[in-house]
Amino acid sequence: MLTRKRLPDYGERLRVGMILPNRNVVAEADAQAIIPSGVSFHTTRLKLHGTSPEDIKQMSDGAEDASRLLGAAPIDLIVFHCTAVSTSDPAMGDQLVARIEKTANKKAIATSQGLVSALNILSAKRIVMLTPYQQSVNDAEVRFLNHFGFEVLHEVGLNLPSTVSTASITPEQWRDIALSMKRTDADVYFLSCTNIRVLSIIDELETLLEAPVITSNQAMLWYCLRQSGIADPIFGYGKLLSEF
Repeated sequence: MLTRKRLPDYGERLRVGMILPNRNVVAEADAQAIIPSGVSFHTTRLKLHGTSPEDIKQMSDGAEDASRLLGAAPIDLIVFHCTAVSTSDPAMGDQLVARIEKTANKKAIATSQGLVSALNILSAKRIVMLTPYQQSVNDAEVRFLNHFGFEVLHEVGLNLPSTVSTASITPEQWRDIALSMKRTDADVYFLSCTNIRVLSIIDELETLLEAPVITSNQAMLWYCLRQSGIADPIFGYGKLLSEF
């Protein structure tokens, strides 16, 4: 059986360096599904084995080491891509970006910045949030969103233990939980975490929930592209990427 040869894409338009939690197996696959021709992602990882304050501090403390590795490559942009870490404090995303830019001498962004920008461009003020996290992490994300002027109408965390991969929950399970949270007063639904398999259900959820849906990976990828002057509409992954 003949298979069509797929040519490599070396990022002639944009090369993005991505700092990920070491257990993440979803963000890179989501990036490959979304990114337009001429864009490439290049990843390094930092340890994050839980979501305790100590775990979050340990990952954030490694930002300089990771950015030095990525900064040695001919890339255009570095993204610190972890929702729980970058939203753990309203100032965390900006602080991480400043540290990375100083160390690597490259432009940088954080997941939290992409999230805020996505919510603003969608004119979303009232949010329903679904995560795999323990309640303490959800509480920190709610405080983060409140700080930037958003109201979380309802939030659910699956409280998965650190021994269970957040990637083990199926897209169908996420879809069913999200549908059970439908509210007529929600401006947007936010499925939070860079390691959950929800990219494939965004379009379906937007139809059934009758509101935009954003995810950590989708919002980050959209923000990377738009901050780099790439405005290609990308269809199949929600209103954010196709219209803004």
